[in-house]
Amino acid sequence: MGPKERKERERKERQELILSAAAEIMKEEGIDNISVRKIASRIEYSPAIIYHYFKDKDEIISHLMKKGYQKILDGLSSALDPKDKPEEKLKKLTQRYIEVSLQMSDEYRTVQLNSSPEVIEHTASLFKGASVKKPALKVLAQCLRELYKDNDIDDSSIELTAQIIAASTFGLIIRLIMEKDLVTEEQKSNLIEHFIKVTVNGVVPGNL
Repeated sequence: MGPKERKERERKERQELILSAAAEIMKEEGIDNISVRKIASRIEYSPAIIYHYFKDKDEIISHLMKKGYQKILDGLSSALDPKDKPEEKLKKLTQRYIEVSLQMSDEYRTVQLNSSPEVIEHTASLFKGASVKKPALKVLAQCLRELYKDNDIDDSSIELTAQIIAASTFGLIIRLIMEKDLVTEEQKSNLIEHFIKVTVNGVVPGNL
């Protein structure tokens, strides 16, 4: 490994260390309490070193949001099988989204329930055109297009349907996280299974 490659590896390692510290603070204190000073103190760096790798706190938060979102996208990709019928794809996408979100429950709750402009920029999904700009919603909308390929349904309705499915799925995930000490594993599985059944049946052509 040459000097250039070694320097680049060290740069990435330091960036990951900074992001890991920021993620720990977010989990413990909430995303609003992330600060360059706290990150620097946690990893025994000077604030100046942090600023050498990131412009400011907002850039650090932006990187955290992108990493979290990528976990969800990777989960959705693993659920896709071109051979599946659209109904089955929709079931698998919904199931996988719920599973991945619950696996990162603390991070999911902290981020999704934050209303600061910096975070909303990454988590918003109800604005017009979201199914084009938001990759996860885009995957869901494409699945719905396959489901409705023989029906006369415009893109506007497709997007609205995708947004409603996403919003209702979010509601279930948040309640499961908030009530984790009350809901047994069996009840959780029953709720998720029934939610997926009701959701898919509700959007399949002929059931509308």
